[in-house]
Amino acid sequence: MNNFSKLGFIMATLGSSIGLGHIWRFPYMAGSSGGGAFVLLYLAIIFIIGISLLVAEMIIGNKGRANAQDSFNALDTTKAKKWKWGGIFLIGGPIILTYYCVVLGWVIYYLVMLSFNLPSDVKTSQDIFVNLLNEGVMAQIICFFAIVFITGYFVARGVKAGIEVLNFILMPLLFIIFIGLLIYSMTLPSFSQGVHFMFDFDFSKITSKVLIDALGQVFYSLSIGICIIITYAATTEEKQNLFSSAMWVVIPGILISLIAGVMIFTFVFEHNAEPASGPGLIFITLPLIFKEMGLTGNIICLLFMIGLAFAGISSTVSLLEPSVKWLEEKTKLNRFSATWFLSFLIFVVGVALIFSLNPNNKLEIMGKNLFDCADWLSANILLTLGGLTSCIFVGWVIGKEKLRSFTQHYFNNAAFELWLFSLRYLAPATILTILIYNLFIKG
Repeated sequence: MNNFSKLGFIMATLGSSIGLGHIWRFPYMAGSSGGGAFVLLYLAIIFIIGISLLVAEMIIGNKGRANAQDSFNALDTTKAKKWKWGGIFLIGGPIILTYYCVVLGWVIYYLVMLSFNLPSDVKTSQDIFVNLLNEGVMAQIICFFAIVFITGYFVARGVKAGIEVLNFILMPLLFIIFIGLLIYSMTLPSFSQGVHFMFDFDFSKITSKVLIDALGQVFYSLSIGICIIITYAATTEEKQNLFSSAMWVVIPGILISLIAGVMIFTFVFEHNAEPASGPGLIFITLPLIFKEMGLTGNIICLLFMIGLAFAGISSTVSLLEPSVKWLEEKTKLNRFSATWFLSFLIFVVGVALIFSLNPNNKLEIMGKNLFDCADWLSANILLTLGGLTSCIFVGWVIGKEKLRSFTQHYFNNAAFELWLFSLRYLAPATILTILIYNLFIKG
């Protein structure tokens, strides 16, 4: 049986959540959203609703025992049986991959080309990144192809021989690298400043924007809403303690985010850089900081980019798996054919996204280049609507008594009621808040 072991499921789900969201997005979001205020809200939200949503999606897969669409259908208690369409959100995985693999390609480019040839001033660092996006089309395509190929290779090998083995290798190495970098940052004078920035909770900095950013980060970092968790849980033991599994995913994910944040902001403050550097924090600000460290900085840059690449690849595999499983079970394609068919489509679309990064190519929809469109669609629509579908389906459609029987071996009555309240009321309210803000306020 091509199923995850108990530990394999935890490692694969952890690998899915610990990607660029934790190591790239979390630090720059914290840097531009109030530091400790953002971290406080993020932690509160992930424990109040994030775990509830994670367990809910695990239940759909664990009890449905199939691809996302058929898992919804198997648990649908309505006569119309229309909830199977909840599985449509698995399309989010390939869409995200079209630009996620491009960003991960930038990491590979920096790893290979810049680790020992770092820029010495802000303008040079900015020019390197801008020129890569606008002029370095072939370099981007080569790096993008490498990521898509590696992803396809491990998914094609299957759950046990591919995905589980990959995460057993990458997750321990990732933690070793980042704990090593954290230990080094602890020797620097600015370590305490980085810690204060991350953990001093200034309530005056909590604004509606910081709240929405924290809400969005929870979804981004837990892989909720695009059927990854559902698909992975379909290959677990039926009596697996899903709450325990969820905690083993959430806690290490939080730790790697905090480690990355403290480490990065220690480097930032040590060299008087700006913490609110946005997405360019990794690709523009950090290379300058590493340059100032001399040979030590070259080594740290190399290790940091390797860790970032490891985290990203574990996520790309999880983003591809739900669609491959669906094609394998709903069509005549075997796993090998389904994997490489989807990988080819992702590559073709991704190349178009790369070309759209050059403003001279005018590959735009409503004023946004294709890259930004793919990002906007997945982050603002697919993740939120997919998460809303899952929490309504589990919270209201499956039925309270059936849910109680599903969870009785890991939830006592009080814990069950708290979980269900969060799933039925707090999670939908939160998701709708994100959706309304992103569609009608942020735009």
